[in-house]
Amino acid sequence: MGVYQHLEEYAGLPVATFNNETEAGKDGNAATDPVTGEEYPAAGEAAWYVGTIFDEEDFADVFARFLQTVDTAEITALIVGYWGADYDSGAADPVDLLTKAAASFPKLRALFLGDITGEEAEISWIEHSDITPLFTAFPNLERFEVRGAQGLALDPVKSDRLKVLRFESGGLPAAIVRAVGASELPNLEHLDLWLGEDNYGGDATAADLAPLLGGERLPALRHLGLEDSEIQDEIAAAVAGAPVVARLESLSLAMGVLTDRGAEALLAGQPLTHLRKLDLHHHFLSDAMIERVKAALPGVEVDLDEQEKPDGDWHYIAVSE
Repeated sequence: MGVYQHLEEYAGLPVATFNNETEAGKDGNAATDPVTGEEYPAAGEAAWYVGTIFDEEDFADVFARFLQTVDTAEITALIVGYWGADYDSGAADPVDLLTKAAASFPKLRALFLGDITGEEAEISWIEHSDITPLFTAFPNLERFEVRGAQGLALDPVKSDRLKVLRFESGGLPAAIVRAVGASELPNLEHLDLWLGEDNYGGDATAADLAPLLGGERLPALRHLGLEDSEIQDEIAAAVAGAPVVARLESLSLAMGVLTDRGAEALLAGQPLTHLRKLDLHHHFLSDAMIERVKAALPGVEVDLDEQEKPDGDWHYIAVSE
């Protein structure tokens, strides 16, 4: 479940689209954006989306044309869209293509891997590979985001530059969670993990989150999102006593199966009144518990939108398949 539109803005920049419908203009330069119909901006003035539309052209060929057409030396933000799947004849490994072309992107600071909509592939069908080489190939990345987790692999990484790290998935493997927890990211300010459900590979437990919740490796962290989980109550209980919470400005336990039991644990734990925002949207709290949470955190922006009702005994996360 989950509906996505392609990004229209990324890293503070408008998105320019380069795909299999991009036509060459004068002197071989791409003339217009196939989505907006407008002339392309200067390379450094946009976040560039590169992708293909199903099997109309191999992603590797689109990417090669992109390298030849756009002044990638000026690009600071890059978005990788649909690159194919095992059932496509032209399926490519975007990690391999990116790492081999790393010298063409000396100014790259932000990378979004998998800006793929549900019409192209459901989030849990997006097929990845080992993303660890990207951190070596692009050591100056300040922002890195991934959508999808099928086949995703990651070893612990080191980065003094990374400030934002986000994983969007319907099921994030415990191995990825543990790798993030074992990474050395002293300047990371924003971390989001969509943990998902076991049916789609989301087998992380609250114990797997312990290194993150301890906070020793994340001294600069100001936002933590542990979201979209079928064990949201257990996560809330773990967060309630987590040392990292004291330094946070915002916390998100949204999109998951948060019930009164998890909210009770939060309220009984350490004070949360220092937070600027607490995001709990898409939850299963009772009306009475909603009022208790609001009353306990009068100076905090609390998002309690999307109060869900269980279907019998079935509770559901916001994004799964």
